[in-house]
Amino acid sequence: MSIVDQIRDTKDITPDELNLILNTEDKELIESLRAAAREVANSVYGNKVFTRGLIELSSFCRNDCLYCGLRRSNGEAVRYRLSEEQIYKCCENGYRLGFRTFVMQGGEDGWFTDERLLPIIANIRKRYPDCAITLSLGERSRDSYQALYDAGANRYLLRHETADPDHYSRLHPAEMSWQHRIDCLYQLKEIGYQVGCGFMVGSPYQTVETLYKDLQFIRSLQPHMVGIGPFISTHNTPLETFPNGKVSTTLRLLAIIRLLHPHVLLPATTALGTLHPQGREQGILHGANVVMPNLSPLDHRKDYAIYDNKICTGEEAAECQACIEHRLRRIGFETVVARGDFKE
Repeated sequence: MSIVDQIRDTKDITPDELNLILNTEDKELIESLRAAAREVANSVYGNKVFTRGLIELSSFCRNDCLYCGLRRSNGEAVRYRLSEEQIYKCCENGYRLGFRTFVMQGGEDGWFTDERLLPIIANIRKRYPDCAITLSLGERSRDSYQALYDAGANRYLLRHETADPDHYSRLHPAEMSWQHRIDCLYQLKEIGYQVGCGFMVGSPYQTVETLYKDLQFIRSLQPHMVGIGPFISTHNTPLETFPNGKVSTTLRLLAIIRLLHPHVLLPATTALGTLHPQGREQGILHGANVVMPNLSPLDHRKDYAIYDNKICTGEEAAECQACIEHRLRRIGFETVVARGDFKE
């Protein structure tokens, strides 16, 4: 049995198998991995790629993560915060374009208390009952997660960043707790959210061993979505001198995750497209099945600068959507604006 068949059939991978796949120059092996991942994705979701409308709420963040352009210590970061009406306008525009999932993402901005956020979620739920509401707003209390869920949020994305506590401590300030982040993910799942986790590929100090722990964490958590993308070094951060993560490694890991967790919703991230002109298309060809066009107001796109040289900061939402549809059609995939729920 080939190594790819072994991973697909057992839905598991050994450290040696991971090391071989990430370091091999055997083109035949990598092509068989890619083809198997795409075959598995097709067996569950067909050739459909789900689109989510991304709304970037705020570039304020209380955290000081060592890799992020929005870290609170970055005095050059441009700070903005969408008003309630701006958020509703983004949803209105997205709904008109056909989106049925809104992804509300932002830094951990203390201004967005439950008192401010709950009415917004409730109003979006009332206005668009057929839509999924996804939040990606970082670590909050269990009570907050519960209240947001009760108000109408369906999904929550929280990258675990790394499943290795020591590695986590080298990417974050001492005030941030790896265990708390992991606890948040399990709390979200217990409440009933469709949950997404994820990590950066090629982040400083990452090893095959830490990546193996990431894959085993995904197998344990069984999230509904996994978001991975290459690390991109960012100016005015302590890790700005480290090299970017490799697109090729990211693609191999996307394929592995698809084989380990066949039903997972797996985005082809903007970071992939930032480092390679066909990065998102390659992500889809390696088993991904989600893309996230940006619905944020055009005048704030460039200000949500979590990393350098982010693409699609100058396109209107309709242009961004049309561009992605055209790109994916060229490689044989159909974009779908339905909710695109996780399939059991």
